[in-house]
Amino acid sequence: MKKKKQVRFKETVGIDIGSHSIKIVHLKKLHEGFKLLNYEISPTVATGTEYIPSDLLPERFGPVLSDMLNTLKINPKRIQHLVTSIGGDNTSIKQIKTIFLPDEELESALFFEAKKHIPISGTDMILDYQVISLEEKTNNMNILLAATSKDVLNEHTTTLMSVGLSPNIVDIDSLAVVNSFILNTFVEDGVYILLNLGAHRTNMIIWGPQAKLFARDIPYGGYNFTRDIMRKRQMEWEQAERHKLEFGLGDNPAMENVQTVSILDITEKSTEDAIVEEVRRSLRFYVKEAGNSDFRKIYLMGGTAKLKGLKEYIEEKVAIPTEIFMPFINVEMPEKFQDKKDPQLALAIGLAMRLE
Repeated sequence: MKKKKQVRFKETVGIDIGSHSIKIVHLKKLHEGFKLLNYEISPTVATGTEYIPSDLLPERFGPVLSDMLNTLKINPKRIQHLVTSIGGDNTSIKQIKTIFLPDEELESALFFEAKKHIPISGTDMILDYQVISLEEKTNNMNILLAATSKDVLNEHTTTLMSVGLSPNIVDIDSLAVVNSFILNTFVEDGVYILLNLGAHRTNMIIWGPQAKLFARDIPYGGYNFTRDIMRKRQMEWEQAERHKLEFGLGDNPAMENVQTVSILDITEKSTEDAIVEEVRRSLRFYVKEAGNSDFRKIYLMGGTAKLKGLKEYIEEKVAIPTEIFMPFINVEMPEKFQDKKDPQLALAIGLAMRLE
């Protein structure tokens, strides 16, 4: 979305500011690939504290960012290359097809076209685009549109500036996920489903080497799983969080004889069922729109991807092979990090690995 003049650099930093935690990845460029210098994951909500997402304020990010940079011994003024991203409401990407236009006409035409496809007020929209391919026979162009609102971008850059950070690139969350995937997998032809499961939402991206790109947000994440456990098992927030981290979708063997009947069992879908339903609906829409159903695999990433039983549940219900994505194929890992690989770093690594 936002770029500033590029300079030559040997090190790069990716910062993923999520709704519940911040992830910072510090990489060194190698002749081929990258080397992990350090990383940090810090919550922006006090552990064990019950909260309402709409009550969380962006001002909480600055102090956490500052502490993380100090821990990593990163001086904001000396960062050679910084990439961050934005997502959520008022942020969107969409692949479209249009007739060939020269550069001097393309941008204004795309702004008009974007207003038809992207639900952001035209006067408030910041638009970026990339020409993916040109179809010689039809003289059509396949173009990827990325848009956000001025308010979203200003809030993000204000947070960064409060700790002395100035990004070289501000990306879109979904595109950073795709970048992480492309650079850290060996994929064949076909179509792949990427689910970046965060605290309050899930980025769903459908991507393939020759396939149309599709992206949307599903409004469920780790927060909703905790709420499910609270209602179903009559637990307080902190106890429900511990249960989620230890047992995931499963039961505590010590409580297997305890009946847990609640309103959730009778009237509400579980979060895992809601996510599966949204994934299925999106796949049906994709097949209809793109005419491609060659789905090879689902990859889970993000903090909630670690939830025990979720991978198996999605694989069974969607009937597509599913695995947890570890974004480290092209990242050299020092010995001290070998047992600390975390799918929660996927987005931040995708950001740090974006060079231009």
